[in-house]
Amino acid sequence: MNDSGIYSTISKPSQGVYKEKGSKFLSFAFPVSGPDQSAEILEKLKKEHHTAKHHCYAYNIIGPGSNLIRANDDGEPANTAGKPILGQIGSFGVENVLVVVVRYFGGTLLGKGGLIQAYKNATADALSHASIIKIVPKDIFEVTIDYKNINEIMRIIGNDESEIISGNYGDNAIIKFKVPISRSADVIRKFKRIEGIKIESLGKA
Repeated sequence: MNDSGIYSTISKPSQGVYKEKGSKFLSFAFPVSGPDQSAEILEKLKKEHHTAKHHCYAYNIIGPGSNLIRANDDGEPANTAGKPILGQIGSFGVENVLVVVVRYFGGTLLGKGGLIQAYKNATADALSHASIIKIVPKDIFEVTIDYKNINEIMRIIGNDESEIISGNYGDNAIIKFKVPISRSADVIRKFKRIEGIKIESLGKA
């Protein structure tokens, strides 16, 4: 995530595979928003692939003032699975992503170097099939105004990369919109110059 809060992630789940000396490494990449969601996905994959020997994973979850990183080898030698998975997540420049690599053992030991390469290649295959998108975090606001000022409000919203979510046009105009966090302070400053406006923060998107 950069200073403006913009980051890259994947738009939807993707899969990959890598085979080496009889072992099959099935890789699954998911966009996630928190550790609880990651745990649910992991448990589901464990049930679906209950005969697999290992279910290794890593994720990098960002949030306001925090960066949660986890890597798990699930019985493989230390740092031969979770760490290379996490390394590939970093190499692809994505965040809020979980990658699980399910290994079906083929009977031949690969050694530490072979395992590292296998988990790296499996992860890269899943992420190479993913659609990577940029996320621009936004603040959501609701403004209540009388109609004489509606053109000025629309002009401000239109000039500050904002997006109208909904409008309720009764006795007063009530407009809900979202704006990039980096522009929020400037938008609020402009709004406060308008007489009789009511502004309410509704959280983030």
